[in-house]
Amino acid sequence: IRNMIQGVSQGYSKTLEIHGVGYKAEPQAGGLKLTVGFSHPVDVRAPAGIRFTVDGNTVIRVDGVDKELVGQVAAELRRVRPPEPYQGKGIRYQGEHVRRKAGKTGATAAKA
Repeated sequence: IRNMIQGVSQGYSKTLEIHGVGYKAEPQAGGLKLTVGFSHPVDVRAPAGIRFTVDGNTVIRVDGVDKELVGQVAAELRRVRPPEPYQGKGIRYQGEHVRRKAGKTGATAAKA
């Protein structure tokens, strides 16, 4: 009940960041258009009670009254292109730390 009261009075929001060359989000009527490295843009529809806000093509804010629905929609957006550990490209939550992996060690030595 406490979450419902806070949802109506203040609302809930989750912020996602898009990292990667050429990766961007554009607001559309009733949803988002994501360009995240696929050969086609990905259209995401906003469910009832959810509002998307895009700041500068790389920051998406998901706002709504229902805490669970806001988290679910944010997780679905992240699932479109999750951050990958080698270059760090993808959609991540704001403040999320992506563990980076080292690439192949023999790649530069083999070319020389």
